[in-house]
Amino acid sequence: MKKFKFKNGDTIDAIGLGTWKSDPGEVGKAVKAALDVGYRHIDCAAVYGNEAEVGEALQESFSKGELNREDVWVTSKLWNTEHKREDVIPALKQTLKDLKLDELDLYLIHWPLAFRPGLQGIPEKDEDFLSPEEAPLSETWHAMAEAKKEGLVRHIGVSNFSINKLEKLINETGEVPEMNQVELHPYLQQNDLLSYCKEKHIFITAYSPLGSMDRPDSIKAENEPSLLENEIITGIAVKHNATPAQILIKWAVERDTIVIPKSTNPGRIEENINSMNISLDEDDHAQIKQMDRHYRYLNGKMFETESPMYQNIFDD
Repeated sequence: MKKFKFKNGDTIDAIGLGTWKSDPGEVGKAVKAALDVGYRHIDCAAVYGNEAEVGEALQESFSKGELNREDVWVTSKLWNTEHKREDVIPALKQTLKDLKLDELDLYLIHWPLAFRPGLQGIPEKDEDFLSPEEAPLSETWHAMAEAKKEGLVRHIGVSNFSINKLEKLINETGEVPEMNQVELHPYLQQNDLLSYCKEKHIFITAYSPLGSMDRPDSIKAENEPSLLENEIITGIAVKHNATPAQILIKWAVERDTIVIPKSTNPGRIEENINSMNISLDEDDHAQIKQMDRHYRYLNGKMFETESPMYQNIFDD
């Protein structure tokens, strides 16, 4: 398995199991199936609502004696309702309690925007948000750094941050995030962001690498393009005697990004990690490079209200 090394020597596997949209009763089985076939990287978030079940699965796997806690990298994310400085560490402690862990490997700010504390679901009006003045990202980030100093998490980073937002955060705090988790796939190749993060020594994790076609209809657009049915991807898959999903995953890894495909199907979970056995050639990469259309499956529209407060959060 390809690994990426942090400054302190810690390593993270290039392929992890995503747990977004994994239903209760399924996500625990998925985690155990993934660990059984060689995954050592699990990506979680408080808002997914399934961290307690993930924690049970992790403890069950550790109790068998074949895996130790230090063998498995666990990431989680701070939700938008907990951005005020005094709320960050309590939110992290709740995630640790749910996951039954003493320490996280990586904790991320999930989105660069803040909701009113206690809000359930997605904002429907301006009053459901906290303004950047009420909950500055720099203050949220300082609290993340405090959590790291307290030994609650080994590494800290962000998610869904553009170059502009990364620059602003770094300039205001003097501390560079260690990770930026963003939507990334052949329809959204993010070359400028990748170059910037490489220059700043920020690792990139790609989410929705397969197109996230199973997400809720409420956040889908009409006639979305399918990555798994794209002729270029399916043609390359035939060439390598592989699945389209395996091609998409290996493409992400060969670009030096970490990738977290989600599945609760044991067969697909194993297929996804076996993508490491594929080698794409220059022609494959050249064909996939032509697919970039700057298309986001998660375009942030669900966070927009009448106010311009958080319009166009990706700074496109």
